[in-house]
Parts: sequence; C-alpha cells; structure tokens
Amino acid sequence: MDIRVNVKHMGRRRKSVEPVVCRLFTAPSTVRELILAVVEAGVRDYNDKLKDGDLQEVLRCLTRQEIEDKAETGKVAFGVLYGEKEADLKEACDNAIQCFEDGIYRIFLDDRPLLDLEEDIGGETDGMFTFVRLTMLSGRMW
Repeated sequence: MDIRVNVKHMGRRRKSVEPVVCRLFTAPSTVRELILAVVEAGVRDYNDKLKDGDLQEVLRCLTRQEIEDKAETGKVAFGVLYGEKEADLKEACDNAIQCFEDGIYRIFLDDRPLLDLEEDIGGETDGMFTFVRLTMLSGRMW
C-alpha cells in the first residue's frame, strides 16, 4: 500500500515541502500503526541503501543549485552514508512512539491533527499525511 507523506527538505528555498510516496506493507488503522509502518519503511530504505553501497553514487557531482541549497543549511556534502551500522527497527519504532507521546512531532491528515496514538484512521489513507517536527524555543517567559 502506498500513502502520501509531506517531507520538509531543510535549506531549500523553492518548494521546501514535497510530497513523497511511502510504501507500506499493511494498511494502518490507528495512528500508532501509521507511525510504526512509516518508521519500518524508513528503516528498510536506509538499510537497503547501506547494503547497496551506493554504487550509483560513485560518479555523483553536485549542481550549482544543490551546492547553494546545502550551503544554506551549513553543510555541503554528497549525501553518502559513511556509517556501517544498520538501523535497528525495534529501537527506531520505540523512539518514534516516545517522541510522539512527548510532543516532539505532530501528525496531520490533510488539515486535521492526529492527537492520540489509538485514534482511528482506518479508511482515510487516501489523504496527505504531514509529519511536523516541533522546535523547542529557548528563553524566559516573564
């Protein structure tokens, strides 16, 4: 099953939020199942990229626009994974659930916020899911 997820690319001036298709093995019926399925897809993609060794990236070069976009974030790199450790699915799932419970990120289905892990999303997988990471502000409140 495929769902559409909005992804924010840091440092891009144009079209900073892009919809991407996330391939899931099962259709999620609750917010918890949605989070676990999206994390599983991300871990699978990351580990596959590590296993492939990025052979197609051997002759990779950056365009002027990519260099400018990456310079805005403070790091110009090819995006090569230098770590050799595969992502642990259980650890990633536990972390994602804990972060949702702690309010580190929010999930929206179209314009509706999904607030509870057990909230039913059964038949609404045709909409656009948006994951928003919240930034903690520092300073005094007096």
